[in-house]
Amino acid sequence: MADTIADTRRLFTKPQNLNDAYGPPSNFLEIDVSNPETIGVGRGRFTTYEIRLKTNLPIFKLKESRVRRRYSDFEWLRGELERESKVVVPPLPGKALFRQLPFRGDDGIFDDSFIEERRQGLEQFLNKVAGHPLAQNERCLHMFLQDESVDKTYTPSKIRQA
Repeated sequence: MADTIADTRRLFTKPQNLNDAYGPPSNFLEIDVSNPETIGVGRGRFTTYEIRLKTNLPIFKLKESRVRRRYSDFEWLRGELERESKVVVPPLPGKALFRQLPFRGDDGIFDDSFIEERRQGLEQFLNKVAGHPLAQNERCLHMFLQDESVDKTYTPSKIRQA
């Protein structure tokens, strides 16, 4: 009978001190996609997004960075990660082909509600990818998140811990 009674003894844990409670988290990686800007006219029109990164992970050379990227840059990053890493890469928010058709009653892919929906999807994508330890080793991710421009002719390589 005694074997079937669940063990209800308390686990003894170390009491939390003020630094544990209010100090910086041990490891953090925060990525925000914000401030969409639509640039250009006609067929040369596109939207860029600001990507802000804050981290204390030693693998990133900059602890804070801010860059601007467009949707095609996200497509490039996704393709590179699929090809170079062992990570199952999540999908990007869709291309919205129907929104690009002429004679619509809204601004299509430049409509505020679509841009906000896409911004949220891109932010989710980046946080999933950048949070993966294997993806964090990929040069393309570091370039995308921290370099002023994306050199699409780069040589794929792994980043080593600093």
